[in-house]
Order: sequence, then C-alpha cells, then structure tokens
Amino acid sequence: MPSVALPLPPPDSPFGQFVRANFSPAFLYPLKGMWYFATHRYLHPLLKGRLIPLSLLSGCILAILFVTAYLPVVAFLAIFHYKGSAWVNGTFFILGIGALVIQLLFEGLLADHTQVDIFDAVVVAEGYEHLVKNRRTVSDNIDESDPYKRLGPRDKGAQFAPFSIRQIVELVILLPLNFVPFAGVPLFLLLTGYRAGPLMNWRYFQIKQFRRKDRKQFIKTKQRRFEYMWFGTVHMILQLVPVLAMLFLLTTACGSALWSVHVEQQLQDSQEEQEPTAEDDPPAYTDEP
Repeated sequence: MPSVALPLPPPDSPFGQFVRANFSPAFLYPLKGMWYFATHRYLHPLLKGRLIPLSLLSGCILAILFVTAYLPVVAFLAIFHYKGSAWVNGTFFILGIGALVIQLLFEGLLADHTQVDIFDAVVVAEGYEHLVKNRRTVSDNIDESDPYKRLGPRDKGAQFAPFSIRQIVELVILLPLNFVPFAGVPLFLLLTGYRAGPLMNWRYFQIKQFRRKDRKQFIKTKQRRFEYMWFGTVHMILQLVPVLAMLFLLTTACGSALWSVHVEQQLQDSQEEQEPTAEDDPPAYTDEP
C-alpha cells in the first residue's frame, strides 16, 4: 500500500515528542494486511483448503445464533434501551458470542499454522529473513522469487497466536458490556482489543527469541501498550464481520508481519542513533606541547 507523506512537527519540539509518544499508525496495519495480501500473489495459495470450509462453518454458526437468540436478546435489551440501540447492541452481542465459539472451535486448530506461514513469508519478503532463521530454515536460493517457497518446515512450537484460556474467560466476562447503551460496544471492543493485541504479535516474539521477561518488558512500555491496544481493537472489529472473519484472520497475520517489520526498523534506527560516530570521538591524546 503506497504511503502518503504527511507533514510532521519538528522531531525535537515538545509537540513532536508528544505525538511520537502517544500516537501510532499501528491500527492501520490490519487494514494494510488486506491490501498486501490481495496484491502479493505468493500468498494466495495459502487460502486453498482453508478459507471456504472455515467461512462456511463460521457462517452456519452465526446463522444459528441469529435465528435462535437474536430476537430474544433484542427483546430483553429493549426494556432499558432507547429506540434502535437495542438492535445495535444485540447485534454486537450475538457477533461476540459467534467470535467466541469460532475461536474455541476453529482458530487455534485449523488456522494458526497457516498464519505462521503467512507471517514468516512476509517477513522474508520484506528483507528480514535473518529473524525467521532464528526459528526455521530459509533457503538461500536467490533465484527463488517466492518467499513462501523458500521457507523450510515449521519449527516445533511455532504459533501465531497461542490459545489463551485467560483471553477466553475475559471475553466471556466482557460480553455483557454490550448490554450497556451507547458506550458498551466501544468499551467491549477496546478492552478485548487490549488483550488481543500482544497475542497477534506472538510470532514476532518467537522469531526475536524473546524470553518471558523480555516479552513483558517490550509489551508494557507506554507506547507499545497503546499500539497493541489499537491493533487488537481493529482485529476484534474485523472478527465480528460475518463470514469474512476467517479471511481477516489470514490478512491480519499479514498485517502483523508488516507491523513487526516496522517495529524492527524503528529499533534498528534507534540503535544507530545511539552508536557513537567518528565525529563524536574525543581527539586523540598527544604529548606535544
């Protein structure tokens, strides 16, 4: 996706420091992943054998939930909601239950390995194959233009987003927020996104060979914490889209890889700025008067 250069405040100004510390394009990367996936044909074969059956199954689950539970939920919400808001909140409540059921049944079992391959292939394509080599073999054949074909077998324990009982429990606890008029749905999306964000970047932690302490320290920095929240919130919104949610699982893996490359570039730039240059070195000592 071509980036548009926007005028930014001077980097050393107080306003520039505030913008860099509190605002991030992280929320755009799930959307960039859609464009990247659509425009890079080497990723398309990964859809075969996965997308159609998973989409049909998720569509059937949502259809059953809407037929059996939607009207009773709306009728209950209408008791204490304003006109129309009961329908909106009821819709998000049913979609949230559907996302929970689909996550329990299909995501970890059927989609995770495909997401790992997508993530690794994109990182290799963007020139960071040395990171992927920390976990799996990557062919050095420069004549092979397909990054996916350069990947060796997946490493033992490879995961894109690990199955989290804690996340499932929190999702169940937060679902009733959808009953709250107006503010309930945004709160539900933000709080579930806050938890989902770091899990969507788990493969990056693996190829960086982060230990648990390193991972926690990386996630809990002020800027990263909010970046993960916004990335996770957009991911949760996409997971509520009927039928297409399973496709967005794969495109979000692509977006996660692009964001990881962006983060890696930031880290490298920061290290280069901290390294002393020849001009910064003190003059050599001489004994001449």
